Amino acid sequence: MKNVVLLGSTGSIGRQTLDVLRASPGEFSLLGICAGHDTATLVEQAAEFMPRYIGVEDEKAAQTLRAAHAELGSKIVAGKNAASELAALAEADVVVNAISGFAGMLPLLNALRHGKTVALANKESIVCAHSLVWDALDCYGGRILPIDSEQSAIFQCLAATDYRKDVKRLILTASGGPFRTFSAERMQSVTPQMALAHPTWKMGKNITLDSATMFNKGLEIMEAAYLFEIPKVDVLIHPESVVHSLVEFADGSTMAQLSMPDMRLAIAYALTYPLRAPLGFGALDLAKVGTLSFEAPDTARFPALRLAYEALAEGEVLPVVYNAAKEAASDMFFKGQIGFTDIAARVEYAMTHAPGGWARSVEDILAIDEAARRLARKE
Repeated sequence: MKNVVLLGSTGSIGRQTLDVLRASPGEFSLLGICAGHDTATLVEQAAEFMPRYIGVEDEKAAQTLRAAHAELGSKIVAGKNAASELAALAEADVVVNAISGFAGMLPLLNALRHGKTVALANKESIVCAHSLVWDALDCYGGRILPIDSEQSAIFQCLAATDYRKDVKRLILTASGGPFRTFSAERMQSVTPQMALAHPTWKMGKNITLDSATMFNKGLEIMEAAYLFEIPKVDVLIHPESVVHSLVEFADGSTMAQLSMPDMRLAIAYALTYPLRAPLGFGALDLAKVGTLSFEAPDTARFPALRLAYEALAEGEVLPVVYNAAKEAASDMFFKGQIGFTDIAARVEYAMTHAPGGWARSVEDILAIDEAARRLARKE
């Protein structure tokens, strides 16, 4: 039985991870769960799974948890370092990092520095701290198993070869989001409510917006290049979201991983790797699907992709700026302070005005992140 620590348990990926655990009785023990502020959901999850450790960022929420779970004997870990502390638990066999955004970076680094296997759904930590991540992997012997459907698909396809030199390129697919057919003019009137209506995936608020702007795919371009150490990464628009990624090999052969759009398949694969659990998540009937379509992305209407390649080419400061400015601009959009198309414009402004330098330490990355958010807000 594997001991699992779940970081970000109340979010979309966290909840779906718990679905996988429910479908696998006797295979996993939920050692610890951690969340930010959603105390009510955290209390419900703790009552069901009775973990030995419960982490919460909010100190006031911790008081509620202590009162609710005094009789269960769970240890409550509170404060901004709660996730990082649970990520390093000695008893943990697998740490699921389902934390949204830049906040997932420090818990990932702490887990890897303690030699943990991390089932990773947090692409921002790879994008912003790739050099530190590889240092930790090299020094402490941990492992990353990707949970994002696109990265999991590449991981599965790459299992066909022992030689990365045989790989010509990686191809990520993207649904195109709700505005795939919108003109540039029409996208100027997009509202937050419109941006949160994704056509194929059910996801959290922030990642749904990132999908609509295609900043999510931009982050995945950089994540794939860093995670698999293969610099050539392309994108195809695939509205059906059945082909999750492809790998083209030097001999001209292309392999793809297909399933219905269900994140639980990728989560289950990471948790049971190298085995495959017969759970049926994402089971595919191609006859019912009928047709699979593909098209090239429009980088003029979706500049997030162009900016991602620029950040990847620089590879040091700009990946951090790309993510930080995107998070800041997205928050402004949700607050009604800027329009939908202004998100990419604010990111480009931050990337253009960011000073050069290095992102070789946590302190470097935090300083770049803070400066980029100020640039995006034009403070």
